[in-house]
Amino acid sequence: MDITIHSSFLPHNDHDTAIAFYRDVLGFEVRNDVGFNGMHWITVGPPGQNTSIVLYPPEATPGLTDDERKAITEMMAKGTFGSLLLATKDLDGTFERLQATDAEVVQEPTEQPYGVRDCAFRDPAGNMIRIQELR
Repeated sequence: MDITIHSSFLPHNDHDTAIAFYRDVLGFEVRNDVGFNGMHWITVGPPGQNTSIVLYPPEATPGLTDDERKAITEMMAKGTFGSLLLATKDLDGTFERLQATDAEVVQEPTEQPYGVRDCAFRDPAGNMIRIQELR
């Protein structure tokens, strides 16, 4: 089989801050920005790669109850709903660049007991962004 990861989804609740974070802070390309009824779906991804992240408004998910939407919003704010794992060859340099922005630092570069060195941030919606060092 020839299967690749094309897109992954992360919830977002603010169009402008999402673009500012993923484009201006992480350096991703904005590949698509679709609006409908006041909501925006934004597709972003690293330049030169075919993998994308679709940032979507959680209130657009069909079939959710108001209680479920509230729970999702609360989990997003705590960083327990969505997450993204990125990788870089220069973890310290990447951490310094991110730390110099408004990104919320969760963990400085750390050698983990399970064999990776990584750091963690939250995006503006509260999603956990972990960045591992490629070795």
